[in-house]
Amino acid sequence: MAVKMKTLPTSERPYEKLMAYGEDTLSNSELLAIIIKTGTKDRTALDLARQVIDLGSKENTNDLRFLQEVSINELMKINGIGKVKAIELKALGEIAKRMSRPINMNKVVIKTKKDVANLLMPEMRFEKKEILKLIMLNNQNVVQKILNIASGKDSMLVFDAKQILAEPIKQQIPKIILAHNHPSGDSTPSRQDLEATQKINLCANLMGIQLLDHIVIGDGEYHSAMGGT
Repeated sequence: MAVKMKTLPTSERPYEKLMAYGEDTLSNSELLAIIIKTGTKDRTALDLARQVIDLGSKENTNDLRFLQEVSINELMKINGIGKVKAIELKALGEIAKRMSRPINMNKVVIKTKKDVANLLMPEMRFEKKEILKLIMLNNQNVVQKILNIASGKDSMLVFDAKQILAEPIKQQIPKIILAHNHPSGDSTPSRQDLEATQKINLCANLMGIQLLDHIVIGDGEYHSAMGGT
């Protein structure tokens, strides 16, 4: 029979603590314990949650963003975390990721480079691989859609003009912005970033589409691959 939370002092039980003092008073492990729900015959859900947190400590992180990267198989290596619990934890990571996005994308207006960074950095700054996003805008710079165009292992990101322009051409989008992340955290555009941006800009112009910018996102910083910050 699994060890239950009721064996803990009331002040250490995550459910009771949340009800009494609010969710913001709970530690990361206490929050995860609520998701995990049950423990094993010799460990509580809180013990299991601490083991899950230890997986993140291997990545030198003090937050829960590692749940977006850790695999289901890695989670299942913890005795007491079966397939269902592992899937629930992965779903939690994805929910948190999606909650960082604007509620109504069609009301987001892009006026500056900082607007792009504010829109995408919460989601992209901790990614472990490069991801290229395409922001499609109308003539008033209102975001119509954001697409993932390409992704690569570590810092290897390969893309071309055809990939990027296919959807804007199809939907008759007048303006676009590109954005991709550097997993290293350094947002300085590489020579390849600058060269690719020039080529995409040329192709976009030929198709009557304006490339407003190409933003490179790092850990808390960003730069433009079209010049400036």
